[in-house]
Amino acid sequence: MATLAPERKLREAPGARQRVAWAVRDAMTVAKRNLIAYWRTPALIFFAVIQPVIFVLLFRYVFGGAIHTNVPGGYVDYLTPGIIGQSAAFASFGTAIGLAREIQKGVVDRYRSMPMARSAVLTGRLLADLLRMTVTVLVLLGVSTAVGFRFHNGALPAVGMVVLAVAFGMAITSVSAYLGFVIKDEEAVGSFGLIWLFPLTFVSSAFVPVASMPGWLQVFASNQPVTIVIDEMRALALGGPLGQGAWESAVCIAGILAVFIPLAVRAYRRV
Repeated sequence: MATLAPERKLREAPGARQRVAWAVRDAMTVAKRNLIAYWRTPALIFFAVIQPVIFVLLFRYVFGGAIHTNVPGGYVDYLTPGIIGQSAAFASFGTAIGLAREIQKGVVDRYRSMPMARSAVLTGRLLADLLRMTVTVLVLLGVSTAVGFRFHNGALPAVGMVVLAVAFGMAITSVSAYLGFVIKDEEAVGSFGLIWLFPLTFVSSAFVPVASMPGWLQVFASNQPVTIVIDEMRALALGGPLGQGAWESAVCIAGILAVFIPLAVRAYRRV
C-alpha cells in the first residue's frame, strides 16, 4: 500500500524582525486612528491646551506679585518650566480617560478580534498622545513668551528643556495607561486622576521654591520626581548646574517607564 506524502509545505513562522515590523505598522495605524479622532473633535485639543494657558495667566498676573524668586527675569521665568512640566504630566490624564472609554465602548474587544499586534493598542495610544503633548508644550511656551518668559541659556538647552518635558509627560502617561486599564470606568478614572496628580505637581518646585515650605514637607517635595525634573528643566532654561540633575531626571523617567509599561501591558491582557 503506497504511503501518501503531503503535497503542501507548512508556512514558515515569521522571524523576529518581521514581527517587530508588523507591530510597528499596527501601532502607527492605531496612532493614526486616535489622531483622526482628535482632528474631528477639536474641542479635545482646545480643552487640553486652555487649562495650562489659564494656569500661566493666573500665576503670572494674580499670584506672581506675591511670590518672590531669585532667578533671572523674575517669577515668570521661574514659573514657565514648572507650568510646562505640570502640563506635560496633566496631558497624560487624557490617556487614562481615552483607554477607559474604549474599554467601555467595546473598542478594545474589537481590537482583540483583529489580526494585529496586541502591543499596538498601548503603543499607538502613546504615540498619538506624544504628539498631542508636544503641541500642548509648544503652545504653552508661546503663551509664556508672550507674557515675558525668556530663555537665558541658549537654543540647545531650550530644545533640551522641551524634550525633557515631553519625556517626563510620556513617563506619566505610562502610569495613566495602567490606571485606565485597571479602573476601566471613564468617570472613575477622571476622579482618581486628580487625586494623585495634584499633590505631586503642587507639592513640588513647580510654582514656589521648596525652601518656602514647612521643613517636614520639604523632604518629600525635594526628592519626588516632579521637583527633580522641573529643577532640571529650569536649569536648562535659565542656566545652572546640569550634571546631577540630568542623571536624576533620567533615572526617574526610566524608572517610571520600567515599572509601569510592563504593568500596563499586563493590565491590558487582563481586560
